[in-house]
Amino acid sequence: MTVLKLLSPVSAWRLLQDRQDAVLVDVRSGAEYFFVGHPAGAANVPWMDEPHWRVNPDFSREVRHTLRALRPGQPTETIPVLLICRSGVRSLAAAQALLVDGFQDVYNIAHGFEGEIDAQHHRSTVNGWRFEGLPWEQC
Repeated sequence: MTVLKLLSPVSAWRLLQDRQDAVLVDVRSGAEYFFVGHPAGAANVPWMDEPHWRVNPDFSREVRHTLRALRPGQPTETIPVLLICRSGVRSLAAAQALLVDGFQDVYNIAHGFEGEIDAQHHRSTVNGWRFEGLPWEQC
């Protein structure tokens, strides 16, 4: 049985640098991806999206399509796939779905892009991709 792997944002960045075949997939909504920002180079395949916020029934198929486009000729199930969301919750559910659907090398990025909420109800101040100062961009 294939096991889900958990990485810190810094460890995820290092893995992406070391494994040129790895792909980072941001599973947040399109609006979050574009307006809040996203890790540099991340593909966007929403796990849930507006307006209904239901789980995307085509998520695994869309991830396969994205991987085929980014890594042509490689078997999609063996490509290292790193998933990130806002805080690590949606990406965990998405990662588990990919494992059930036959993907073999799946990682969830702990604390996500924005991290946990601090005492003042702010994100990106405790942990997460942006907190760690890792490369990100905004549209």
